[in-house]
Amino acid sequence: MTSFFHKYQALCHFFIGSLPLLLILGIIQLNFNSEVEVAMWFTAHAKANPDLKSFARIVTDWGNIAFYPIYLWFLITGIMQRKKNKSRLRFALVFLAVQLTVSLLLVRIMKISIGKPRPGEGTFFDPYSTRGGYHSMPSGHTTEIYGASVPLILRYQQILLTLALGVFAAAVAFSRIYLSWHHPSDVLCGWMIGSVAGFAIHLFSKED
Repeated sequence: MTSFFHKYQALCHFFIGSLPLLLILGIIQLNFNSEVEVAMWFTAHAKANPDLKSFARIVTDWGNIAFYPIYLWFLITGIMQRKKNKSRLRFALVFLAVQLTVSLLLVRIMKISIGKPRPGEGTFFDPYSTRGGYHSMPSGHTTEIYGASVPLILRYQQILLTLALGVFAAAVAFSRIYLSWHHPSDVLCGWMIGSVAGFAIHLFSKED
């Protein structure tokens, strides 16, 4: 088992970091028959628990922003120490390029093209709609949070950091479901896209 972990260390850390969200989505899948039921239950639960709803709003509004100072630190220290250590600068620049391409451009194109209704907006898709209520898939917050956390997980591969980032990313992703902004499938799709972006950042920022 130890040799397997060392051989596939990056993949093991990625799986551990993704496990909290996958467990949440699995529990939801086992306890509800449809995404409509999911939305109705969490809407009612949030209404009955305003303090928890307020906390979820803080997580959803500030979760991704919390990573901005981290990558800004990589950028600033990378510029200051570019002669000694170019890896930080490269890491920050690749992160910026990939996140702009994936989390902003690609996700926006997919949201508009798919036209999936958000919870409570109806059941029929409306592709190429300009209405925000039909831009449910994928979850942009989830894409961004995993696009930011996965590169750090893969860069450092330290179990406590991996677990902390995994729990934090899952909390942001779950807040989108709890606040009835997204369906579980939207979050799953966002996790997949964000994970691909995270691996791309890790691979393209590695020195030859």
